[in-house]
Amino acid sequence: MKSLLLALSLLLLTACDGGLWNDPYPADEAGKPILYTAFTERPKHLDPAQAYSENEFEFLANIYAPPLQYHYLKRPYELIPLAASEMPSVHYLDAQKRALPDTAASSRIAYSVYEIHLKPAMRFQPHPAFVPEYMHLTAADLSSIHTLSDFKQTGTRAVTAADYVHQIKRLVHPQLHTPIAGVMGEYIVGLKEYAATLLAASKTPGFLDIEEYPLSGVEVVNDTTYRITIYGKYPQFAYWLAMPFFSPMPQEVERFYAQSGMKERNLTLDWWPVGSGPYYLSENDPNRRMVMTKNPYYDSETYPSEGEAGDAQARLLNDAGQPLPLIEQVVFTLEKETIPYWNKFLQGYYDASGISSDSFDQAVQMSVSGEAAVSDEMRLQGITLNTAVATSTMYTGFNWLDPVVGGNSERATKLRRAIAIAVDFEEFISIFANGRGISAQSPIPPGIFGFKEGGDGINPYVYDWVEEPFVPSDFRSSFDARHSGRTEIVSRQGAPKRKSIAEAKRLLAEAGYPNGVDAKTKQPLVIHLDTTANGVGNKSRLDWIRKQFDKIDVQLDVRSTDYNRFQDKIRRGDTQMFYFGWNADYPDPENFLFLLHGPQGKVKQGGENASNYSNPEFDRLFEQMKNMDNGPQRQAIIDEALEILRRDSPWLWGYHPKQYVLQHDWLNNIKPNIMANNKLKYWRVDAAEREKRRSTWNRPAYWPLVLGFVAVSLFGVWMWRVLRKREERVRG
Repeated sequence: MKSLLLALSLLLLTACDGGLWNDPYPADEAGKPILYTAFTERPKHLDPAQAYSENEFEFLANIYAPPLQYHYLKRPYELIPLAASEMPSVHYLDAQKRALPDTAASSRIAYSVYEIHLKPAMRFQPHPAFVPEYMHLTAADLSSIHTLSDFKQTGTRAVTAADYVHQIKRLVHPQLHTPIAGVMGEYIVGLKEYAATLLAASKTPGFLDIEEYPLSGVEVVNDTTYRITIYGKYPQFAYWLAMPFFSPMPQEVERFYAQSGMKERNLTLDWWPVGSGPYYLSENDPNRRMVMTKNPYYDSETYPSEGEAGDAQARLLNDAGQPLPLIEQVVFTLEKETIPYWNKFLQGYYDASGISSDSFDQAVQMSVSGEAAVSDEMRLQGITLNTAVATSTMYTGFNWLDPVVGGNSERATKLRRAIAIAVDFEEFISIFANGRGISAQSPIPPGIFGFKEGGDGINPYVYDWVEEPFVPSDFRSSFDARHSGRTEIVSRQGAPKRKSIAEAKRLLAEAGYPNGVDAKTKQPLVIHLDTTANGVGNKSRLDWIRKQFDKIDVQLDVRSTDYNRFQDKIRRGDTQMFYFGWNADYPDPENFLFLLHGPQGKVKQGGENASNYSNPEFDRLFEQMKNMDNGPQRQAIIDEALEILRRDSPWLWGYHPKQYVLQHDWLNNIKPNIMANNKLKYWRVDAAEREKRRSTWNRPAYWPLVLGFVAVSLFGVWMWRVLRKREERVRG
């Protein structure tokens, strides 16, 4: 009993030492400039040649350093150098490779040559691949190696132009699945032929050394200069140079990871990337947490000294000229459920957070004018809100190769249009996104050239444009309006109105499915939808989409799976309908319309046309439009192309989301930037203020422990007396 009381006393003293009982992080991280955030699903690829998903770019854009990047503060979005010392120079050649003036017509330009000069003295992150002793490892050497940190030595070296050229060659490596290989094969001179060369060479056993095979369209000039030659004029190519696909890749890294026994230990480039950017991946446990640590050799970049009007007043220029990155480490913790994620944010254990539908009313309040602001509760906690319209499209695609929903037949086209009318995305946005989005009328979102407002921009196969009276906002009520003496309608405004379910059923019957039954087979029509929506949180969404199909008496079979398996099904074309989304790689309509370009079909060409949509007339217009400068002529071609897409309905166009992000006020330099994925290097954390707030918000309540201690003590005294009396009776 004395031992029990002593143990309880020690426990009480330990609890009262000021530590936070619920702190999920190690004690030695307290007070350090570390950013704490979360991820919901592990990235499948961390090899820059293979990655193309948003959750993958979240890591890669901070680990790798391509030649260009987007200015963090300026709008509209502006490309600036990152690894390049200046913007690439571009000169044009005709078919005989004679120089052309910059003002030459696109029809005369056969080749564009991009010359890229790199910043001197950039270095790769510390990595064992740069240690010569580790290039000839045996099974015995690897017996004690389970993760990259088990290697006792690391090295580095300077980044060269040859590293950038090597990565471009990897885009068509036969052992890699590169999502942009098809696109780049159409532009980079010789890349398509180079792919065939490497494929033939890969049939010889052993390590495929791609440096043994030259690529005609890419040339190393010297250690800090290289050239890329592309076919024709393609202004958007500069945007690609801001993506991880064009980052440097050391040749020795591939040889290091190709050694026997590495793959079995998850020692691969897909698991442990090697870059020259501001961070490197120091910990990779995708079932628990992933950690990026500051690259100690990164010293080539400082915080921007200029931005937009108002940035200085918003304290976004306070760190101008400071070396980047400003945060030493970024800790990503796996959170599969939204409620724990939200609660940890409110406790201060995450520095920023999105807003789920369940938490929206607690976090956000809408003004009379429809503007969003944080709730009073959030404001008192020092939490602020950032909003931005995403250059994204969330859509549901039809597989054009499917015999029921795909193809250009009148039967399939009317079926797709009927479904498009029935699935009410305005309702979806209201219910599941708390109004954070607008219904899409085409693949092109607001803010991208080609998008049109008003009646000229609607999809006439799904919507009607309806004009309604517009009453000014100063008419607070009809009573006020009557007594103000101003009862006239000042103007009229219009809005798109979804066509009726009766219209959808009429189209369905004309397609041969009256009342949802195949007129030929007399069998109910069943449509299969593939999605990654798993778990309790998505059940209501899946129930909702089924009800949309029920409105036209069509049965919907939802097939949920994890993201990696879903990607495999899309790649093989084993879908009928699928839910997908696209974030702009760069701010140009070509980057959205190419998703429906026939030669970019996912199944046959390995491109990004996941619907495998094919229409020769659309393809012709796309080819004509893609390299044009923005202007009336380009807009006219886009309008014509969109008419074809709306008529064919290869997608349910879905919606364009609005991004709402909450942040604690100890997190500084936050400005929404939809195009940049490397934002973390600009952020700054006031760790001392964070520790102070955490201690206040998570102060433990000691009274239950004290009460328990007193209760156990009283019980102990009572038990001691009982035992003592029993002992006295025995002795007596």
